[in-house]
Amino acid sequence: MGIIITKTTICAIILIITLHYSILHINAVNPSSSNHTRQGRWDLLRENVGVVAMHMTLTHHGTVIIFDQTQAGPSRYKLRRRFSSGRHCSSSGDDATDSSCYAHSIEYDISTNKIRALRMDTDPWCSSGSFLSNGTLLQAGGNGRGARRIRYFRPCNNTECDWRQSRTQLSEERWYASSLALPQRDRVVVVGGRRVFSYEFVPKMLSNDHRAFHLPLLSQTNDRNSRGNNLYPFLHLSSDGNLFIFANRDSILFNHRRNRVVKNFPRIPGGGSRNYPSTGSSVILPLNHNDRFQRVEVMVCGGSASGAYQASRRRHRYLQGLDSCGRMVITGNTHRWRMERMPGPRLMNDMLLLPNGDVLIINGAKRGVAGWERARNASLRPFLYNPTKPQGRRFSLLSRTNIPRMYHSSAVLLPDGRVLVGGSNPNERYTFRGVDYPTELRLQAFTPHYMDNHYNPTRPSNVTLLSQHLNGVVYGSEFHVRFFMSNTTTISRPSRDFEFVVYAPPFTTHSMSMNQRLLRLRAKSVVTDNKSSSGWVEAVLEAPPSPNVAPSGYYMLTVVNQGIPSVSQWVRFIHSS
Repeated sequence: MGIIITKTTICAIILIITLHYSILHINAVNPSSSNHTRQGRWDLLRENVGVVAMHMTLTHHGTVIIFDQTQAGPSRYKLRRRFSSGRHCSSSGDDATDSSCYAHSIEYDISTNKIRALRMDTDPWCSSGSFLSNGTLLQAGGNGRGARRIRYFRPCNNTECDWRQSRTQLSEERWYASSLALPQRDRVVVVGGRRVFSYEFVPKMLSNDHRAFHLPLLSQTNDRNSRGNNLYPFLHLSSDGNLFIFANRDSILFNHRRNRVVKNFPRIPGGGSRNYPSTGSSVILPLNHNDRFQRVEVMVCGGSASGAYQASRRRHRYLQGLDSCGRMVITGNTHRWRMERMPGPRLMNDMLLLPNGDVLIINGAKRGVAGWERARNASLRPFLYNPTKPQGRRFSLLSRTNIPRMYHSSAVLLPDGRVLVGGSNPNERYTFRGVDYPTELRLQAFTPHYMDNHYNPTRPSNVTLLSQHLNGVVYGSEFHVRFFMSNTTTISRPSRDFEFVVYAPPFTTHSMSMNQRLLRLRAKSVVTDNKSSSGWVEAVLEAPPSPNVAPSGYYMLTVVNQGIPSVSQWVRFIHSS
């Protein structure tokens, strides 16, 4: 007797499988707990990843690339054979201290919690990174022989991908420089560096790319007595295609195509400095389709007090860090910093945009500056900032970690809603005893409260792109998304109840989240199944209008229902030709 499989049967099977997968996946992220709290939860993922997470970034293949400097001596990931020569590494003699017998970069697999060693030929210490449109990480600069190097990592579905170093080099040494993906196809700008007051473009494709361009802002803001206070300048892409560049306390809107300053913004109020070594952090707040992505607002938080560098270096005094944040709209004609206070002082803090539009401020210290053993009083409690609440009610405190994350720590947002946190090494080498803050190799996840199973009835699940183009979604075009709701009875106005956000994952290092960007997309229609209390929801979304709004590449697409986000899926935005 033959078996007849109808379309209805297939849909039912798919529904059962996807629901089962969704429940397993969410439970793996956040087991049910009777002690539900809005302060989130910390979990230890791995006791030892082998290398310090000085640099960290998420790829669209569900892996995280982590790497340290190569000059810190042996890491805690011993290799069987050297990458360079293939020669065997013994556990004794010179090999025990030979840096080439140890990994300095790893790939972390989110789904399996496993790591594998990656090759790193030159030192990427204090470097920068941006993704190209095909998901390849372009990584630039470093120290020593690595200061002018350009490296590429193209993620893959197997264990064959690894770092590749370009034969072409940067025009100038880029140590403590920042990079940003540009609206032009596969163009990245690299700005600044130690005693370097210029910018340049990579990859080196055009004849004009093989030179650097002077940027007066960097020389004007250089504090010689404090090792710069303008290194790792904050870079953000405005929706008009110009660059917001912030160094020390000053900022400009810059036309990189014409090498021209468009605007000089007012200096951020208050004393102290905001850039390395007085390290604060910065984000561009979520962009919204309601104003056609034209209102662009930046936020800068934390930093060090005036004189903090000299005090820590000469007198071993650690001045209290800054507790202020400033917000400023950089589009339009009126520009003013609006200042507010964090719950406490903070420096070396990472700032991450969450799918619901909140800002997570995590890691860092309360006193001192960035650098070798120049900070004290670890900031163990993250701050959560809601940009839409009335001033004075925007900050809240989250659950405390028991692991200090000081200099050379980092954090990234994962597709399952957790925040991956690693690193911390304010020591010149891997040092595990006899210091205030030992080298930290443990890897943690911070899970925001909204990923708790308590919110599963509200959470959209099984997000799927139905009509994505072969290579991606073209700017300004429609694309269809389908997701499942276990409880549709609370949905009264689907077009308003749901938000659809896309997020560009950053390259994080030294409190910098380079290229981080979150957009709320327009939903042209949202249709629910009104025949039952649960079911599929289909939405027609509109892609960002141009690469000025969202540079081409991979983004995490998240459906948010009443502040509760789904697990994210990847979408790629591309040029039409």
